[in-house]
Amino acid sequence: MKKLVNDPSDYVDEMLEGMVAAYPDRVRRLDGTKVLVRSDAPVDGKVGVVSGGGSGHEPTHAGYIGDGMLDGAAAGEVFTSPTADELNEMVRACDAGEGVLCVVKNYEGDVMNFDTAAEMAEMEDVEVAQVVVNDDVAVEDSLYTSGRRGVCGTILVHKAVGAKAADGGSLEEVQAVGEKVIDNVRTMGMALTSCITPEKGEETFDLGEDEIELGIGIHGEPGTERTEMMTADEVAEHLTENVLADLDPDDGDDVVSIVNGMGGTPLSELFIVNRKVQEILDDRGLETWDAWVGDYMTSLDMMGCSVTVCRVDDELKELLGAAVDTPALKR
Repeated sequence: MKKLVNDPSDYVDEMLEGMVAAYPDRVRRLDGTKVLVRSDAPVDGKVGVVSGGGSGHEPTHAGYIGDGMLDGAAAGEVFTSPTADELNEMVRACDAGEGVLCVVKNYEGDVMNFDTAAEMAEMEDVEVAQVVVNDDVAVEDSLYTSGRRGVCGTILVHKAVGAKAADGGSLEEVQAVGEKVIDNVRTMGMALTSCITPEKGEETFDLGEDEIELGIGIHGEPGTERTEMMTADEVAEHLTENVLADLDPDDGDDVVSIVNGMGGTPLSELFIVNRKVQEILDDRGLETWDAWVGDYMTSLDMMGCSVTVCRVDDELKELLGAAVDTPALKR
């Protein structure tokens, strides 16, 4: 294993310390936790928006803390859910009296701990609402999930609910926007290689030299099939067609697309995939309102990508196009 680490057991702590050192005017760390919040949290007169999950998916989640997006993000150990106690600390730190929306990816540990944290916060008179993202079309149940997994579509949920909260939306209105995105977003991913976790120091699963995995999860969970190496166009076609088959958009619908890197894929290769994705969307009679290409939700150093398509109406266009200023996303 070749990684820029010191003691693997300090991996998450030192990452968070480094992030605060890079953005001291934007984020602060809650004492004794792995939680980062906006430096000005809680923001008066605004619904708090928080998220969190295991580390290893950077810039998700803390990279999206800032104006127009998240107020707080809790980091678990690598690929491990944050504790309910720390999630509760985050919720309370981001509550300005208007309530807090929790954006949760559909993994059993995340859902259970966010549920417990919400109960704890409500006992202290904090109003809490929740949305659970389950955009992965690849598999219905997985290693850590009952139902579909929450993957890169979560970023669009963060963006839309963050904009609605910044615009003064009520907790009920912000939650409704999150549900609207979830109803209209789908994703599928693939891996060229496994990732290597710092603690284990070796690949989390085996792939042959000329083998890839389609439908892979962001923790290396099994996908739909293993197959021989495919071209970029073949990968783009497989992922996009599966996403569209599940989303079932109408001819002429406006969409946002994301070609997301898994952490170890050059940006040039993601653009090659995007070239084919846009060709497919155009052939299907869909209008790409916005196209994102880059690393938004990763799996450490895994080589591979995912394709996300979200159907958008005027409301979602306004929210996804609204100003945002975070370490990982600016508009």
